Amino acid sequence: MTNQQRSARVEVWQLAWPAVLANLLQSMVGMVDVKVVGSLGPSALAAAAAGHRLFFVLQAVLMAVSTGATALIARSWGEGDRAEAARVVGSSLVVGSAIAFVMGALGFATADAFAVALGLDGEAAQLAATYIRCISSFNVLFAVGLVIAAGLRAAGDTRTPLWFGAIANVVNGLLLFILVYGGFGFPSIGIAGAAIAGGIAFTVSAVLSLWLWLAGKLSIEPPRGGVLDRARMRRLLRIGYPAALEQFVVQSGFFGFTFVIARFFGINALAAYGIGVQILSFSFVVGFGFSIAASTLVGQHLGAGDRARAAQSGWRAMALAVGSMTVLSFLIVIGARPIAQLMIEDPEVVRLTVVFIYILGAAQPLMAIEFALGGALRGAGDTRFPLVATFTGLIGGRLVLAAVFTWLGLSVEWIYGALLADYVLKSTLLVARFRGTRWQDALARSAPPGAAQPALADERADSERPAAQ
Repeated sequence: MTNQQRSARVEVWQLAWPAVLANLLQSMVGMVDVKVVGSLGPSALAAAAAGHRLFFVLQAVLMAVSTGATALIARSWGEGDRAEAARVVGSSLVVGSAIAFVMGALGFATADAFAVALGLDGEAAQLAATYIRCISSFNVLFAVGLVIAAGLRAAGDTRTPLWFGAIANVVNGLLLFILVYGGFGFPSIGIAGAAIAGGIAFTVSAVLSLWLWLAGKLSIEPPRGGVLDRARMRRLLRIGYPAALEQFVVQSGFFGFTFVIARFFGINALAAYGIGVQILSFSFVVGFGFSIAASTLVGQHLGAGDRARAAQSGWRAMALAVGSMTVLSFLIVIGARPIAQLMIEDPEVVRLTVVFIYILGAAQPLMAIEFALGGALRGAGDTRFPLVATFTGLIGGRLVLAAVFTWLGLSVEWIYGALLADYVLKSTLLVARFRGTRWQDALARSAPPGAAQPALADERADSERPAAQ
């Protein structure tokens, strides 16, 4: 290993580990959440899974803001333009809060219809609608925390968002038991308590991060004017909208996948799906950490004009993500049954959960490639190709196979297995894209006609750009 390669590895780890740790802490709280909600029965678990699905739709829309912000802030930071980075954060907060408000109002108004559309009925539908209304009330605060954290990470500060996340997780964990089961003068409010606990945690984290940002205590200071600049907002959305469309495709695909499971295979199969995803989140949240590191480093190195270092950072992040997620998923697969039994006592749900963990566990190395290289491309501003890869894998692979298997009358285990085709297609396409060089100029192509192009200190010809390591 050369000194440059060793330096790239250290650079990736320094950015990735706080994000990985923050995500692992969140997964631990998520596991506790599943355990607590699971004690209320399979209907409550299915309702929470449906509620999370709508919440993920909000996250999908906000990806247009956070992804655009990450690319622009990282590039500005690499160029040494701290003032522009601050203005991008301010613009992102305005746009993100407005989007979150609209999405929250829609979620509140359509909660019942959304639960029914997912194939739920009776008690499960009522519980899902309650969960959705509660969590939708905190959308704006979630957006504030998301944007500030994205800005800090793009500037290379992944440790401060770790602290914000840790505080939020502690608040969530404490309130979860109190609001679900009752205590300390609070009544037991069941599944609504789980949603409210999460919402209050968002609130605490958002208020703290906003206060510190406005007080100038964070690495990115508050902007001095120019927040509502239309050109910047347009560029922010121009870069980010493919990421939002990608997440819309993801959530639509997951919606369709969830609908097939709930409609044709029942509550037990849906509950097993939700539990299995939560358990394996200990593996794939690690990939999110390396995705953040790849986005930040690729954007900053391109801003500094170092295309070779940008490409090397992406490949190094991918290698570390594959190794980490493979080890973690192997350990989870080994302990699949006792972990599932810890989550819920229903024998059939436990059996299906174990099968799902085996299948999704096998896909973890492929998911690692998707996370790392997808993050690297987005950090470069190349947000359209991950959209193409996601559409091909999720719609052309997972949903098509799930529909065919259902039509053939196969068991739900085959439906779970359809997701393997999804990740094979996506990872193959992303590797092929990153081996090329077009992604390195994506941000320049996103600039409005006549706008000044980003100055690069090292404008090499395509033939001189580095190939994949």
